[in-house]
Amino acid sequence: MKKIGFIGTGLMGFPMAKNILKSGYKLKAFNRSLSKAKALEEFGAEITMTLSELVKDSEIIITMLTDDEAIDEVMGSLNFLDNLKPGSIVIDMSSIKPITAKKHEKNLSFKKIKYLDAPVSGGTIGAEEGSLAIMIGGEKKVFKEVEDLLKTMGNPTLVGPVGSGQVSKLANQIIVGLTIGAVAEAITLCEKAGADPNKMISALSGGWADSKVLQTHGKRMIDKDFSPKGKTSTHLKDMNNILECANTFNTHLPISNLVKEMYKNLVENGHGNKDHSSLYKEIERMNNK
Repeated sequence: MKKIGFIGTGLMGFPMAKNILKSGYKLKAFNRSLSKAKALEEFGAEITMTLSELVKDSEIIITMLTDDEAIDEVMGSLNFLDNLKPGSIVIDMSSIKPITAKKHEKNLSFKKIKYLDAPVSGGTIGAEEGSLAIMIGGEKKVFKEVEDLLKTMGNPTLVGPVGSGQVSKLANQIIVGLTIGAVAEAITLCEKAGADPNKMISALSGGWADSKVLQTHGKRMIDKDFSPKGKTSTHLKDMNNILECANTFNTHLPISNLVKEMYKNLVENGHGNKDHSSLYKEIERMNNK
């Protein structure tokens, strides 16, 4: 069984690493805030004090970091690059720009390192349950080498060459972000018109409008519970990446642009660390002007 290193044990990374350990793999973990990684020790993880220590002892390295800047900082550092073993595999499960994934794949290939971009969807609930949707970009033979490992965290699908995983994640975030906006408007309309939003959700269950977003985020909106499962600031980052990618291909996404502006307003009004279902708060603000 290959040695696994896991970098980034935050809101998503911690339960993902825990599921790998519970499946019987040996894993070393590193996080800039060591306290976030320390709790993995009770599940059998070895916590490393430095990035270089983790990298030199690992044959498969998984990264789960916040954004492009964080990934660039890690994968561009000498502590990372100089300690990689030829033939090892880097799996980046962060949500970043497709162009960033392609850049790192190219840089790592010079050192004979194999690379997959493998962003996920499913939030903290999916991470805890090991039911994440995992979108893979890379070579089929590399994917096959780590498919069983990825299955400990969810349901991996090879979409295409490097960068394809990130494009799929952007598509996912379009659908999720726009659907959250639609659910927020539907609940607002029910509340204003005197219809019970809980009963509305029950009535729509099983129909064309039903979805995980309606059932999960709709309930959060009704309960006004916006404790973070997927942060608003993170979804704003994703919406910006979506529009940047679309612009690269001279593609107009007018609804995505509108939702991006709403998330931007939400962050500017102090809701950046709340759950992305708090888009409901922006609809509420617009109706209380």
